Amino acid sequence: MFDSIGWGEIIVLALAALFIFGPERLPDLAKDAAAGLKKARSAITGMRAQMDESLGEDLAHLRDLDLRQYHPKTFIRNQLLADDDAPPVRRGGTNGSVGLTKASSGATAVRSRDAGTPPPFDPDAT
Repeated sequence: MFDSIGWGEIIVLALAALFIFGPERLPDLAKDAAAGLKKARSAITGMRAQMDESLGEDLAHLRDLDLRQYHPKTFIRNQLLADDDAPPVRRGGTNGSVGLTKASSGATAVRSRDAGTPPPFDPDAT
């Protein structure tokens, strides 16, 4: 929830609340805020239960739907990398050249080339 707020900002906010509301009213405000959050959570839970009752079996398959897989970053990553194997890993060769390997579970095939040979060219890839 507070991913972008660090501990320093939280301490500054707590000190500001202490100076604004005073030490006498701060515990009561914290209790009221906690009670409000509990009421909001119970209202949301009640609305979900009421929706489940009213929708019944028509939308029962939506209960098991994981919405995190449809987050834009996750969705695009899954669509782009669905057909790929493991990503290539760079490793240093014995003669100073860098070879590419596939990070697979079994074989590690290293393709290295001399400095005099040009890199492979694929005209269909351009």
